[in-house]
Amino acid sequence: MISLLLAIIYVSFISLGLPDSLLGSAWPVIYSELQVPISWSGIIFMIISICTVISSLQSDRLTKRFGAGKITAVSVVMTAFALLGFSMSHSFWMLCVFAIPYGLGAGSVDAALNNYVALHFESRHMSWLHCMWGVGASAGPYIMSMAISRTGSWNNGYRIIGVLQVVLSFIILCSLPLWKKKENGDSLATEETAANPIPLKEVIRFPGAKEVMLAFFCYCALEQTVGLWASSYLVVYKGISEITATAFASLFFIGITAGRAVNGFLTYKLSDTKLIHLGQGIIAAGIVMLILPLPQWAGLLGFILIGVGCAPVYPCIIHSTLVHFGREKSQAMVGVQMASAYIGTSIMPPLFGLLSNYIGIAMLPVYLFLILAIQFIMYNRVLNVTKLENV
Repeated sequence: MISLLLAIIYVSFISLGLPDSLLGSAWPVIYSELQVPISWSGIIFMIISICTVISSLQSDRLTKRFGAGKITAVSVVMTAFALLGFSMSHSFWMLCVFAIPYGLGAGSVDAALNNYVALHFESRHMSWLHCMWGVGASAGPYIMSMAISRTGSWNNGYRIIGVLQVVLSFIILCSLPLWKKKENGDSLATEETAANPIPLKEVIRFPGAKEVMLAFFCYCALEQTVGLWASSYLVVYKGISEITATAFASLFFIGITAGRAVNGFLTYKLSDTKLIHLGQGIIAAGIVMLILPLPQWAGLLGFILIGVGCAPVYPCIIHSTLVHFGREKSQAMVGVQMASAYIGTSIMPPLFGLLSNYIGIAMLPVYLFLILAIQFIMYNRVLNVTKLENV
């Protein structure tokens, strides 16, 4: 029965990844059809991000009151409603309206599922869970491009994903007894719903809380900055063709997905801390390959290495949360970590875009290295504060 529940959780994370890349892939068609400036995609993105941060910060209170299974089911229903709303939208303001339930649903399910797996399953399952997110994020643009090419409508792409979310909502609702059975069968799981919610001002005073929040902020800032600017860097600075740059920039995400699949097996031999440090080292190696005056192929390989290095960092920090902060505090800490992640995603990639107007896009590796250095320092401060170095 546990294996069936894991399968449902994996599918839930595929569904979480499916819509994440839809807006970017469909926007060239959307802004032209709606006759709005191309930059207005940032408005929708910010609405989603703000709502995601809000729901992430509320995840501790909601999950302890209703349980992870119910929160996941309701969240997927909300995202399904939002995606179907996108599929019926023919004006920009309608997209903004439906971005609200999408963001609220995405943040709740992200925090709830991450903490549930951290509480009840081994580290390898956390890596494979985030591998499933990568599968969904990679499949989303393919489904959208297929819908546009065959029907000429971006709305149909959202409709397909929305219907898939409706089906998943039904599956999760039917599986709620499995979630409860797993919680009741785990003698250490009672804290998930029994303890009172922890106020935010108290959460950020936990020893190591601020440091791990900054570490998460920096990780997601680095990942999303690479995802947004890799192609432009390769074309503008390295002189690589647009087609080649696009293909290799997409390999960054494939590197993350494949790396997390492999990382699940590495957890049998290596601790979360060692895997995080290994990932940071590989990221640093990839950045060095971008900085050094090497042939063009080195720049391409550099971004692939950064993707592979990113693979273990996110899931391993999440999984080690309950060891660093305790099971009764884990949901609150996962919530603030998710919020920090989304804030980093919202701020740092656009910030580099503004800075590149003055310092040039060639400074991308330096920008990434500074973010990585802060992330490395903050994570090691977490280890020092919590006195745990081999979790």
